[in-house]
Amino acid sequence: MKIKILTTGGTIDKIYFDKKSEYEVGPPYIANLLSEINVNLEYSIESLFRKDSLDITEEDRVNLRKKINEDKHKKIIITHGTDTMTETGMFLSGIKGKTIVLTGAMEPAKFKTSDAVFNIGCAIGAVQTLSPGVYIAMNGRIYSPFEVIKNLVTGKFEEIVKA
Repeated sequence: MKIKILTTGGTIDKIYFDKKSEYEVGPPYIANLLSEINVNLEYSIESLFRKDSLDITEEDRVNLRKKINEDKHKKIIITHGTDTMTETGMFLSGIKGKTIVLTGAMEPAKFKTSDAVFNIGCAIGAVQTLSPGVYIAMNGRIYSPFEVIKNLVTGKFEEIVKA
């Protein structure tokens, strides 16, 4: 089973330059992470764009969906910024026959305190075991994009509380 990893940018790939938090989205860091943790699986990585998720457009999401539909792989991980990850997950819902897991990080992968390695590991396990559909892997949990929100106060993804 080969896993396709699509990168779109987001905090996971951010590079900070100074104390004022000036940054830019750099090259995908996931290849470095997977090499460092010595994974034993086949994967390929493709960078689609390098954007903060707040800058992702409807056209970007259409192109992402088209790419996934045209790709031969059935297991797909997408690294994505956390601010609009749920919107992209909802947009991708309905793609048939593929297991798609979106993940990201609250801090850049290059930071020692980043949750990137943990979230990517979670996404790798999830994409190999879940049924076809679209999922979000964050903070040690797997969510439906329709049933999760990013809590800006705690910096964690949480299930939407239904009344």
